[in-house]
Amino acid sequence: MKDNKLIFSKKQLLALNWWSEKSQHRTKNAIICDGAIRSGKTFSLSISFFLWAQKHFKKRLFAICGKTIQAATRNVIYPLLPYLSSWGFKIELKESKNYFDLVGMGARNRFYLFGGKDESSAAMIQGITLAGVLFDEVALMPRSFVEQAIARCSVSGSKFWFSCNPQGPRHWFLTEWILKKELKNILYVHFEMADNLTLSEEVKNRYQMLYSGLFYERYIHGRWVASDGLIYSCFEPKIHVLDSLPKFFDRFFISCDYGIVNPASFGLWGSSDSKWFRVEEYYYDSKVKGETRTDIQYYEALEQLAGNRKIEAVIVDPSAASFIETIRKSSRFKVIKAKNDVISGINQVANALKSGELFFSSCCHNSIREFSLYEWNKNRLNDEPIKRNDHAMDEIRYFVATVMNGVKLVTSVAYVAQRFAK
Repeated sequence: MKDNKLIFSKKQLLALNWWSEKSQHRTKNAIICDGAIRSGKTFSLSISFFLWAQKHFKKRLFAICGKTIQAATRNVIYPLLPYLSSWGFKIELKESKNYFDLVGMGARNRFYLFGGKDESSAAMIQGITLAGVLFDEVALMPRSFVEQAIARCSVSGSKFWFSCNPQGPRHWFLTEWILKKELKNILYVHFEMADNLTLSEEVKNRYQMLYSGLFYERYIHGRWVASDGLIYSCFEPKIHVLDSLPKFFDRFFISCDYGIVNPASFGLWGSSDSKWFRVEEYYYDSKVKGETRTDIQYYEALEQLAGNRKIEAVIVDPSAASFIETIRKSSRFKVIKAKNDVISGINQVANALKSGELFFSSCCHNSIREFSLYEWNKNRLNDEPIKRNDHAMDEIRYFVATVMNGVKLVTSVAYVAQRFAK
């Protein structure tokens, strides 16, 4: 945005107007917008979706789908409501049932929000008849959910709208939709960061500096490339490993990856000058040591790692139920179950390394070792790390995702609509 006016690039205008009467693409069944992050594809596609719905239908039902309802609200609804309100649209919501009515352009239509996080999500959208559906980040949704939503679009004139960042070259959405765009009569628009005219060169450069390896190819260049090689190729011991740490820390956390047969890894984290440092670690491999340890023994190791420091919280693998209960019974530490989205967490760790927010004491030998061994499983259809040399990697990911990136986002449809819809 510049001077409170929206400025659109050629590709954004194509996404906005492809369905209009004067467009050569108006007979297409769907539009797919993929490519780089921050390229403006979601914003222009979402505006287009609402305008198309209000222009062509009255008293019809539509769906807005994200990986979760909260993600759909954050990515689609929250950015658009101020504009819809300023353009004279009225939003009437029913938060408890995850829908809102949009009134404007002489029409009233209802928009339901759905989350497509796993295979069971397909059941949530069964039974409804839709005039159109918008999929935000469709590549993160299971195929069964997407196909079920599409099957619900039986109203004459219905169309499908897709946006996504690229994934692997064997991903089902690439093979079944993008590569078959002519067969399925789909308009395909590939976005680059340059297609967002509101981004300054400074901001573009900042994003380019944040990502590396796989995420750089996908998020900056917008390529459907395979995951291969080291996961954290951006980890540089000369940069990220320190012999001397700050003398004072204002906050402390501990992150834990619990294991009985597999290794257990705990990390002590301290905050200083808006940066985080892995001060010390505990690592126990029962296969190497020749004996397993109990929850009580692991708790004693946790106490020793904490010392007399004030630990704000212990972040624990959410599947470690017995160890979580042992920590809670002690009453010393607050326990938080870790955010455990693997790929998102890996991306967040890579960003923290690239941005100079995450450092490691040279005494943390096991985490430093695992950084040099943690690799993608190139034999899997979807992105997945090889399940070895990953125990410190997991608990570092827990810490970054849960503490460093644990900012509470505005995701309530009610809050957003009440704020902007008068």
